[in-house]
Amino acid sequence: MDAESSDSDISRAKFAAFRERDFSLFFSVRFMTVLATQMVDVSVAWLIYDITGSAIALGLIGLCIFLPNLIFLLIAGHVADQFERRMVLIICYSATAISSLGLLLAVMRGSPEPWLIFVLVFLIGTARAFASPAGSAILPNIVPRSVFANAIALTSSASQTAAIAGPAAGGLLYAFGASVVFITTTALVAAAVICLTLMKSRPGAAAKEELSWNYLTAGIKFIRHQPIILGSITLDLFAVLLGGATALLPIFAKDIFLTDAFGLGLLRSATAVGAVAMSIAIVHLNFERRVGVRLFQGVALFGLATIGFGLSTSFWMAFFFLVCLGAADMVSVFIRSALVQILTPDEMRGRVSAVNSMFIGASNELGQFETGVLAHFTGAVAAVVIGGVGTLAVTAVGMKMFPDLLRRDKLN
Repeated sequence: MDAESSDSDISRAKFAAFRERDFSLFFSVRFMTVLATQMVDVSVAWLIYDITGSAIALGLIGLCIFLPNLIFLLIAGHVADQFERRMVLIICYSATAISSLGLLLAVMRGSPEPWLIFVLVFLIGTARAFASPAGSAILPNIVPRSVFANAIALTSSASQTAAIAGPAAGGLLYAFGASVVFITTTALVAAAVICLTLMKSRPGAAAKEELSWNYLTAGIKFIRHQPIILGSITLDLFAVLLGGATALLPIFAKDIFLTDAFGLGLLRSATAVGAVAMSIAIVHLNFERRVGVRLFQGVALFGLATIGFGLSTSFWMAFFFLVCLGAADMVSVFIRSALVQILTPDEMRGRVSAVNSMFIGASNELGQFETGVLAHFTGAVAAVVIGGVGTLAVTAVGMKMFPDLLRRDKLN
């Protein structure tokens, strides 16, 4: 009986965050919005490459998502700290739903002009720029500190599960027309907005302050004087900036592996398969020791997997290396997210999360642009391999530059 009771206690501990009603709602919001995001991303990438046949056009999609992160970096953090974060998310996701509806109307009228796609993607990127810091900063407000690490692991699992299903579903639905994809994504984001309205209102922790340069840049100054946070963010920035292999998946799918939009969806899902497997391991295993070493190990594996993908000679070999890439990336995502949230005071979480989101945006979307331009001149395979080698170099340099991060033992 004691053994059964102990097993039951362990099982409940793995899902402790779900005891909070608002966390359950937020978990649903995260799943639906990431699912919709992945479906939009894979469909837009296929659509723009089908229209233009250009690697640079694929890179421009990433640039359109990144630029809002850069432009609104400071103001997005201010908004997340000074206004109710739940309401910020409601507004952002409502804007996302409207933009998704715009993509639907554009494709229903026939083959849309590339500039129109870029404009709508820029609007989606703007909504993401404000939603990201608010979404990151709200989590410590809806769960107790004792289950915060569990909440991070569970929300990461929700995100990665959606990231598995999203690209594959987007690619499959695309076979019935791009309009079917955008109808679905609009409905998903609208459902997420409804879930947010059911959550309790939680005013921001920060006292109302006048907008000033010192206030806006406080997040940057805080990170600059926190070597653990600065190191983890910087490492992720340059590693993924150089290893942006996923930006070229439409080229690999269509021109190298000779598959269709569904095949592209499967490749886009592969990284999330690895990430979900790793997030499950994080939930079930003690993953809160030697976190610095594990972070650097994850980034190094990310670089090796990128090289392996670039040199792949078959669809399923590429799929395998993308799974490994996703698992490695999940390690750095979990550790970096936990360190940023735990080491940051609540009244500054919005501004610090905004800077963190910009770094993430730079590493992903700006990395797409960099990889797309490089592929235009060197070819897709060479661009991916060069990026993987660069990631390994960043890992080695980072170990020398951030010794405190390398020696970090616990998250707390």
